Amino acid sequence: MQRDCAEARAGPAQTIVAWRRLRGDQTDFHSSSSRPIVASTGEEVRRASSYPRVPSPAVLPPQVTALGMFGFASTVALAVVLPLVAAQLPPTPSSWPHDYPGKPAGDFSPEWQSYFEVKDPLPNVTFPLAHSFAGNIGVNRPGHPNNTLFFWALEKENGSLTAAADDRSDVPWAIWLNGGPGSSSLLGFLYENGPIRMQPDGSVSQNNDSWDHLVDYIWIDQPVGTGWSTTDSDGYGLSQRLIQVARWLTPRRDEADSADRDGFRVQMGFLENLVKVFPSLKKRPLYLTGESYAGMYIPYIMKTYFGLADPPVNIVKFAIGDGTLGSEVVFGYLPTVTTLETYPQLISYDTEVFEWFREQEHLCGYDLNLTYPQTAKFPTLEFVQPSDPARAGYFTNAAKRKAAFLKTALTRLALGQPAPGRGARAGEGAAGTLARRGGLAKRDLSLRANGTIDPWYGCFIYDEMVEYALNYTFPWNVHGDAATWEGFDVYQVSDALAPETPIDGSEFYNNAKARAALHAPTSKDWAGSVFYPFLGDPVNGNDLSVEPMAFMDDLAANASAHGIPVVLYSGNEDTLVGHRGTEVVIQNTTFGGIQGFTRKPATPWFDDDGKQAGIVHQERNWTYVLVEDALTLLREFILGNNRTGLVTSIGGATQVDGGEEAALAVDALRATAAVFVGSLTTQSTFVFPSATVAAWNSYVATATATVLAGVSPDNVAGSAAANAAAGARALAAATSVPLLAGVAFVVSLFAAV
Repeated sequence: MQRDCAEARAGPAQTIVAWRRLRGDQTDFHSSSSRPIVASTGEEVRRASSYPRVPSPAVLPPQVTALGMFGFASTVALAVVLPLVAAQLPPTPSSWPHDYPGKPAGDFSPEWQSYFEVKDPLPNVTFPLAHSFAGNIGVNRPGHPNNTLFFWALEKENGSLTAAADDRSDVPWAIWLNGGPGSSSLLGFLYENGPIRMQPDGSVSQNNDSWDHLVDYIWIDQPVGTGWSTTDSDGYGLSQRLIQVARWLTPRRDEADSADRDGFRVQMGFLENLVKVFPSLKKRPLYLTGESYAGMYIPYIMKTYFGLADPPVNIVKFAIGDGTLGSEVVFGYLPTVTTLETYPQLISYDTEVFEWFREQEHLCGYDLNLTYPQTAKFPTLEFVQPSDPARAGYFTNAAKRKAAFLKTALTRLALGQPAPGRGARAGEGAAGTLARRGGLAKRDLSLRANGTIDPWYGCFIYDEMVEYALNYTFPWNVHGDAATWEGFDVYQVSDALAPETPIDGSEFYNNAKARAALHAPTSKDWAGSVFYPFLGDPVNGNDLSVEPMAFMDDLAANASAHGIPVVLYSGNEDTLVGHRGTEVVIQNTTFGGIQGFTRKPATPWFDDDGKQAGIVHQERNWTYVLVEDALTLLREFILGNNRTGLVTSIGGATQVDGGEEAALAVDALRATAAVFVGSLTTQSTFVFPSATVAAWNSYVATATATVLAGVSPDNVAGSAAANAAAGARALAAATSVPLLAGVAFVVSLFAAV
């Protein structure tokens, strides 16, 4: 997960910390849902030795190694610190693939297709599933034969994955990655975009909108040790990027190949082995997709990919949803006021409270001015710690801060774990008392520090927003719990259920029938997420990688040079990785010779039922989609070439396909007015009084109005017609992706795992 630059300068004591961030179910290895730590055994070594692997040594290029990122001084420090740290830490768990009957001997090859084929029925699945393949494939890490990634590959049509090497060379395929770090992509398979949908009672139903209906799709548990991927106890590596790069695309030194720049050839790790099993995938166009912490994974994968002389696959586009592309400040805290504009219910539509949060935003430097195009790089934003003595060191302790901020609803609900340090303030005095206004609770702001940063929260204003709602705003203050954040859904604020339905696929995946059918390991149980042990530390491991925002200019230049489009999309109702942070990353990036977009995104787009599904904007091979609701995102803007929102210049005049709506040229789109209340399921709906909402609307129209200069917007009907025409052109341009009515993906429901 990402760190603010200030954290990177904090030193080893503060940077080797717990990183409990997930877009899914994150748990400590020592929780009750995890298997006991397993020491290496003879059986483990025997099984590992029978798995095909390439024994030659692998060396990563300095620019993609953890030590290369840290620099010489940090390298020396790590050389001293790491052995001391390792000596004091408990062991990390070991796991290894299971040898099922019929396993081929020797290296990976098409002969393995029959072994990986899913032939047996899955528990409680009574509906037809696409022909699929599943199992563990090694990553070729020398000295770590048990380091494998688990995959589940579904065919769009029978035989599409098993085609010969030169067949179907123009037919696309795609990879899906969930985030975490440490979250299984099989969570997405069950709850987002796979063919099986897990229900609250543990039953399963068919998802007719599964993404494999459009192309061959492969869900991959990564990095090693995540989900059903396996690793030796000491195989987790120094940093996430070292694992990611070395296991997916593993360079090795070949002194004989002097023609290759930097003296590296590619021994392709997991992807190399995958295309040995499915040879057609090497040349076929690959769409690399993922969300949340995949906002770290995918840019680093692409950074490595662009440096390869002979990459193992043919990536033609990459798409990241609700991605952690910027620092933690940028994606987590900067968007807080935008969230309040989206959900003014959180502060009871109270304009005074809103102005107070705006003041805090300004004092913290979070109110960046986005211009189109952007004329300069944004300043580095740093956390400001609380000044109240009672909070001294609370947010400075990165492990506690990140555990508090990034512990998600899924973890709290599935595991019953509290978020530490939460709840109403102690010792606030009059400043913390409740006042009654219209029957609703409100913090008394009369004695709050005005013109200065809040001494209790510092610049951790997202935490303040959540706790304000849980302490003072109905229904969260009645049905939620400020001590655990239960009742506050960071992905869909209008869902105020307490408790919510746990999202946990372990009962399904750990069923003996499912495990055997999918050729999954028996050395570990599947878990939706684990606390990933960076630096080999299962207690306080932290990803020290630089956030992608720091090298996005170079990445964008390489993407342009290779003709690879970039798609970034955000769920409008996701508060944990807010869309404002994605917009900041875009405006801070130079692509096509210009920094950021030249026009503010303001083009509506519509789903197959004619319902407005969000905002889309496209310039110079970059696409940004703000998602309001169910959508045909994958078909139209990732796999397809829908031109809606595309900026073009004809005869010196700028045109935007689909038109622009002045009402959409704002920093936030208002979410639903209703708040859904209940236990596990919705039992009632709460709506604020119409007069309260009307007063807010009158205020916000002038307080936050944004004018789209020089645009004469089309009406919604006209925009819809333009969208339909653009969709028809997209289908003609993407003949390999057939129109499939109703293929929808609800980003805001489970926006990024």
